Parts: sequence; structure tokens; C-alpha cells
Amino acid sequence: MAHNVTLIRGDGTGPELVAAAKKVLDATGVAFNWDIVEAGVDIMETAGTPLPQNVLDSIRKNKVALKGPITTPIGTGFRSVNVALRKELDLYACIRPCKYYKGIRSKYQDVDLVIVRENTEDLYAGVEYDVHTPEAKQIIDMAGGKIREDSAISIKPISITGSRRIIKTAFEYARANGRKKISAVAKANIMKYTDGLFFKVGQEVAKEYPEIEYQEVLVDNMCMQLVQKPELYDMLVMENLYGDILSDLCAGLVGGLGVAPGANIGDGIALFEPTHGSAPKYKGMNKVNPVALILSGMLMLRYLNETDAADRLEKAIQGVILEGKDVTYDMKPDRNDPTAVGTSEMADAIIAKL
Repeated sequence: MAHNVTLIRGDGTGPELVAAAKKVLDATGVAFNWDIVEAGVDIMETAGTPLPQNVLDSIRKNKVALKGPITTPIGTGFRSVNVALRKELDLYACIRPCKYYKGIRSKYQDVDLVIVRENTEDLYAGVEYDVHTPEAKQIIDMAGGKIREDSAISIKPISITGSRRIIKTAFEYARANGRKKISAVAKANIMKYTDGLFFKVGQEVAKEYPEIEYQEVLVDNMCMQLVQKPELYDMLVMENLYGDILSDLCAGLVGGLGVAPGANIGDGIALFEPTHGSAPKYKGMNKVNPVALILSGMLMLRYLNETDAADRLEKAIQGVILEGKDVTYDMKPDRNDPTAVGTSEMADAIIAKL
């Protein structure tokens, strides 16, 4: 039976990465009915929005989506399409494996971490007020002199409900995948009510999973620990902002965002995407690394219970990386190596290994 999957082409380098990932996934032998839709800056002029309603409708219908990267303007313009998708579809759990594959240039070669990040709350909830707005003034007045009068305000909501479901997601993932240790990460010594609540809920949930070790680590200390001895950690669960930052840090341990996949999971619905951005300066150049999106497709196969195909695909990716011949410029010892191949050609090499 074919799987119905929404395929979002994205913008910048997204369309060429999606084309590469699509042909690799089709080559696994798993049957897909692809519903190809458009989102991002490239359709703003014609659609009037970077996230048309038909994209949301398609994902709600198919329950599974694979997405290319989409540009998010810095400081101005529309809010992140990625954040909007997570909020609209209540994709509350972001799962980002950071695994070292032999052949990748890295100082760290014993890393196999899974980041579980809450996706809908925290400072990313978007509850912000500009300087001198009535809302900002009201909050400043309530703070009783603790906030300067010329401040913009951002509110950090952390709920029991949101904390419980993301921490349970981490424990359920650990149980299903043979993981033995979960480290909750926050800054509860300073943010005693919000981050303190997150740790308190973690302690309660951990009692339901006595076979899995649970610990709590302050986020600044965790950053140091990951750089010094990442092999000591297994799974990390955290709030939205910390998860965004630490998932990039962990990707750096294993070779960078070019090999960092991601999954956004809700109740009965899932969207898979690479961790990296759209790299618009490389648009149309057939140059960027397709591995992160292809690995995201591998995570999608596992979600669809296509375990054999996922295993074969991961081995094929590992084989191409280890061989080091048919890889993009960023995976060569010399980034100016003229033997580096393009996006499409690396996908073809993975297909050949399959």
C-alpha cells in the first residue's frame, strides 16, 4: 500500500534538495503518493502568504509531510513558516538525532545523541510587545521597577501540560529505542517558576519509567559538558529555546547541519525536515549537501514502520560518506576539492548504494 505524504518544496535550495530526497526515497522501493505543495518566500507574490491554506489542508489530510527548508527573515517580515506549521498543527515534539557517521570530519567520533525539544511554548510562543505599547507599559508597571521603561517585552510561557507531554515523549522514545538515560535541561536556578516547573514535571514523569535513568542539568553546564564529553549523554529533553540552540551545538559535534535531520511530531501527525536553513545564496547551483533532508526521510520511514527500508537507506548514506568520493564540497577534507559532486549526484550515489 502506498503512503500518502505531503511534500513541501520550500524555497532557496529547498526545491533541489527535495527533488534529491524524493528520488532517493522512491528508490527504497517503498510506494508513496506525493502531494507536492508550495510554501515560502518564492510564492509570496502570487499567494499573498508564505503558508497557503492548501499546505495545511494537505498535511491534515495525509498526516505525514516531508518539508524542504524555508527562509525566515531576520528582524523584519513574516514570522517563521516553520514555527507557524508547528503551532497550527500542534507538532509539539521536535526530535533531532545527532549521530556521527564514519568518514565525516569531526573531533568527536563517539556521539549518538537525541534531542527532544518542546515546540510550541517558551519564548517562541511569540507573545511579544514593542517598546512603549500599552501592553509593554502595563507589564513594566506590574514589574515594580524591575524592568526599564524603554524595554520591549517577550513572555515565556511554560505549562504543566506542555512540559508533561514533551517529557513523556522523550521517555516513550527512550523505551521504544532502547535508550537508557534522559537528561532534562533548563536554567531553573534563575528562572525558578518556569524552568523550575519543567524540572518538577520531569521528576514526576520519571517515576513512571524506573528503568530509564533521569537527571537534570543546567543549560550552561550542559553546553560545557557536550563540548568536553558528549559520549556521557544519551537523550536530552528541554524547552523550545534551549532545544533550538543545543540541537545546533550537537549537530556541530557530528559534522554540522548538513547531516542533521529533524522530526516534528504531534498526536497522529508528523512533519520531517532538515535542521538547516534554505541557503538562498546557493539556490539553483546544485551544490548543497542533501544528507540532512534524506536522513529526515529516513526518520519518516521509521515513523511509517518501514523499518527495513529505513535501515537500508541509513546504511547506503553511511557507505557513501565513508567512501568519501561522491560527496558534496562540505564533506571533502578540502572544501575546494574539484572532485566534489553536486546535490543530485550525491543522491544518485546513495541510490547506487541502495
